[in-house]
Amino acid sequence: MNKYECVCGVQVKLAAGHKFDRDVELLIYYKDAHQPTAVVEAGQASAEPGSLMGDPVVMVSLYPEFTQSVMSSTASCGEFVFLMDRSGSMSNTRIRSAKDTLLLLLKSLPIGCYFNIYSFGSRYEHIFLKSVEYSQQTMEEALKKVEQMEADLGGTEILEPIKHIYSQPCIPNQPRQLFVFTDGEVGNTKEVIDQVKKNSGSHRCFSFGIGEGASSALINGMAKEGGGHAQFITGTDRMQPKVMQSLHFSLQPAVEDVSVTWDLPKGSTITVLSPPITSLFQGQRSLIYAQLTGQSSEAAEGCVTVKYSLAGHPSENQLHFSLRPAADSGLIVHRLAARTLICLLEMEAENNQEKEEVKKKVVHLSVQSGVSSSFTAFIAVNKDNNKEIQGPLLHRDIPMPDVYRSCTSFVCDSAAIFEEIETEDRCLMDFCCLYSMDGEFPPAKKPLRDPLLQLVSLQKASGCWLLDPALAAALGKTNQEVEKSKPEKASSEVWATILALIWLHGFKMDAKDEWELLAAKAVSWLSAQKAPSVTECVEAGNILLGCSVQKTALGL
Repeated sequence: MNKYECVCGVQVKLAAGHKFDRDVELLIYYKDAHQPTAVVEAGQASAEPGSLMGDPVVMVSLYPEFTQSVMSSTASCGEFVFLMDRSGSMSNTRIRSAKDTLLLLLKSLPIGCYFNIYSFGSRYEHIFLKSVEYSQQTMEEALKKVEQMEADLGGTEILEPIKHIYSQPCIPNQPRQLFVFTDGEVGNTKEVIDQVKKNSGSHRCFSFGIGEGASSALINGMAKEGGGHAQFITGTDRMQPKVMQSLHFSLQPAVEDVSVTWDLPKGSTITVLSPPITSLFQGQRSLIYAQLTGQSSEAAEGCVTVKYSLAGHPSENQLHFSLRPAADSGLIVHRLAARTLICLLEMEAENNQEKEEVKKKVVHLSVQSGVSSSFTAFIAVNKDNNKEIQGPLLHRDIPMPDVYRSCTSFVCDSAAIFEEIETEDRCLMDFCCLYSMDGEFPPAKKPLRDPLLQLVSLQKASGCWLLDPALAAALGKTNQEVEKSKPEKASSEVWATILALIWLHGFKMDAKDEWELLAAKAVSWLSAQKAPSVTECVEAGNILLGCSVQKTALGL
């Protein structure tokens, strides 16, 4: 029986016989999750007093929940400007993912807003001369241009399009929200960030780093100075859910005038290690790390106060916490704080003339805390003699799943091969088994479109769907089946829209983050129709699609 113990002492036991043939997922639900909390962790006894690892460290967690009255004023307006990297490194899967993401974004925009799409490489392009009002016509025009996008604009020159966007006059009562997507680095990171900072009073900037080569200094710097949020899409991450989360954030009222003040007993001082908080979003946790120095009694108490203004409403959160450090917890909070500080110093090193001095600080902190950085690395050490392990790396054969092992043979049944590559999980057969026995490559096949995106692509800007053969195909039905099941009194658009909503809730709940906003727009459209047959449509739709989605679950 395997046991895992977390720092709070809770034990999790896996059932006997578990073979680790699948991921182990542990769901933890917090009590009073939105209440601010503070944890004080004792320093390392062997560390130098006055150093980060030697002093106590406090971690403050903020996970705000804004009042319903404020959130009900969620912006149904705004100017949404999307700036997409089309440099050569965005080819193949990245540009396809970017195009799918733009489809979701355009379908999810609120009625009454304005938008434009820019793309850049060595030069930049824009779909419209200036931001246009969101409508069925402008959305369709933009989507046609998006579909034609390729990674064919050369290098990564982001400064000029940024300047051009900021040179455009803001639209009255339409707060500007800038979304920037890039997978590379630029040679003028500081200039780009300075442009964002210079215009921070007139917009919010949401930035996305695609792949491991994206500059963290650029992505984090733009979001920080633009009062937005930074996201990184690496490895097998999907771009769409992260981008849609940021769209959610952009529709929230802007939090302004954020301040954090500390009140400590005499003899104690605090050094904040985290960057200043410039934005707060509902559903997003913010962490503050600070180093405590000085002597205080065990009964001493500290206080941290966070103030901000949201949609003109001032708010204040005051948190009292004991200065008595928690029992030994493996220095987790210290290492998290060190990681935060290392990231800040690495960003500083990219834009600092005294780079070597900053690099020395990073190396010292990295070695002291055991947290890796861009200037350090872990090495293997023999615990018996405390010496570095020498010699060449050993080669070991790792068993592969059958689907990969079968790729080592070129003598395959061609029909089976073609069936394999049409699945969503494209494997190594794409590379090594496409070569048929007669020595010729088969004709290239257009990849099948994701069913969710196929359905989303059919939604109108107003939020509704039309009843046509394309919708029926997206739902996995024939047009005759869909037409025959329609309640007599229901209009075609109401029936089609309810079917789409049932399909999303019945088959794509795992991707709810991606379609939640466009579904909300569909529900608003349905409510405005005041259709008398909604209940009958939901019942008939469930029967047709083989689902059991309740009317209330659809938001109707």
